[in-house]
Amino acid sequence: MFTNREEAANLLVEKLKDYKGNKDAVIVAIPRGGVPIGYEIAKKLEVPLEIVLSKKIGHPSNKEYAIGAVTLKSSILSDAALEVSQEYILNETEQIRDLLKVRLEWYYGDKIPLELNGKIVILVDDGIATGNTMISCINLIHLQKPSKIIVALPVASPSSFKKIKEMDEVDKAICLSLPINFQAVGQFYKEFNQVDDYEVIELLKKANENFSLKN
Repeated sequence: MFTNREEAANLLVEKLKDYKGNKDAVIVAIPRGGVPIGYEIAKKLEVPLEIVLSKKIGHPSNKEYAIGAVTLKSSILSDAALEVSQEYILNETEQIRDLLKVRLEWYYGDKIPLELNGKIVILVDDGIATGNTMISCINLIHLQKPSKIIVALPVASPSSFKKIKEMDEVDKAICLSLPINFQAVGQFYKEFNQVDDYEVIELLKKANENFSLKN
């Protein structure tokens, strides 16, 4: 049980200290819950913080069931998308990209997101249950050709973490806790406040200022 996301992040820093000050390393957080984790790690390791700006494509009969994922520049589809009409996928992709453009403006303003080509990407979240969002993010980041993808998590269901660890795209996977009785990420934190867009914006701004001061 973690007290909060800050404590979980500080424990992960101990596992990632070899990357402190590495000019090729970048922390990439999954919004929104992963951003406070990413912020603390980026601050301690003195590396930049970025986010994965992506959204899943939900199945038409169950929006929570992901059949793919979209970023502003790329998209991926799972085998489950084969049973869905191309028209639905194209419409969803267009709507998601419109939403992501708005989020890009919210989160970054006039700042340009860092290119991940050739970078050591340390991908973080506050925990994973099914792992579908994380897997989609890994696949999307892989398209940008980073030199390495390292996944770092405070907590995960054992089956989901096993799937991620075995992915060809993942060079290393770290998880502090793999409880068998996993139901939801929040059950493993004493304090698990919802993270809103305003907090994401503030943390990205502070991380950018912290990194600029160090360099």
